[in-house]
Amino acid sequence: MEAILRINDLDKWFGRRKVIDQISFDVMSGEVFGFLGPNGAGKTTTLKMVMGFLSPDSGSIEVNGFNLKKNYEKAMSHLGGIVENPELYQDLSGRTNLEMYARLHEGVGKERIREVAAMVGMESRLSEKVKKYSLGMKQRIGLAQALLHRPRLLILDEPTNGLDPAGIRELRDILKRLAHEEQVAVVVSSHLLSEMQLMCDRVAIIHLGRILGVKPIQELMNASSHQSVFRFTLNQVSEAETILQPVYGEGIRGKTDTSLDLEVETEKIPAAIRLLAMKGIDLYGVNRQESSLEDAFLKLTGGGLDIE
Repeated sequence: MEAILRINDLDKWFGRRKVIDQISFDVMSGEVFGFLGPNGAGKTTTLKMVMGFLSPDSGSIEVNGFNLKKNYEKAMSHLGGIVENPELYQDLSGRTNLEMYARLHEGVGKERIREVAAMVGMESRLSEKVKKYSLGMKQRIGLAQALLHRPRLLILDEPTNGLDPAGIRELRDILKRLAHEEQVAVVVSSHLLSEMQLMCDRVAIIHLGRILGVKPIQELMNASSHQSVFRFTLNQVSEAETILQPVYGEGIRGKTDTSLDLEVETEKIPAAIRLLAMKGIDLYGVNRQESSLEDAFLKLTGGGLDIE
């Protein structure tokens, strides 16, 4: 795969405050790249610099091999995106909005408009005025607009905001199809970690203006802890907690009426099982709980893990 977006040593100051500090990463064709961070971490500022809305104070941005500062028009011709909300004329139809935007690019005709409308599932609603669209439909038309000129790079800042679960799932499927079948490099910023886990191939985590790490989703989750959380299913939960507390006290993560969660190295599980059995505790099962992107995110932004 080739790098469609290259960001090298990017810095940005707002007055005396440095909001972006030496950011560097690449985004490859054919992948959905997640850009994660808490509010104020620098996600939107970075994406606005990539989109040309803000100028970096130092560093470089390349889109499909073209430097954004030196070859702005060529770089932008390979880029499409939505930062914050789609810019649409509310009193015009979806089709008219797309036709007006198409005039800004050479070689975008009615066939391409039909193609992108079908791609986002809006071909049967193009004749309706935008003001009658739901938020999810507006997001789809905005996405179609961003795709009209066949960009190599697609930038979407919080695209799931305001969408219901069905709309989020549909958007996820569209973006994965664009990346994996059309070889578009898709960059998505979001705070919905569960969705990013399902959508993205790789993620970068940004905190206080710095990149803490760039990893494939599964590798990042696997790296989030050297220990695993195991769920013990049993009836005598309080008694089991009392027995395990002296040995594994710091690893007890929670309990219900029928289970107890213990974070511990895998090799220590047999000893824990034997200890419970010796004390007469009936154990019905032990299951390893899958780590999540949220686990990795919280540990990284809390400074508890170095994934360089």
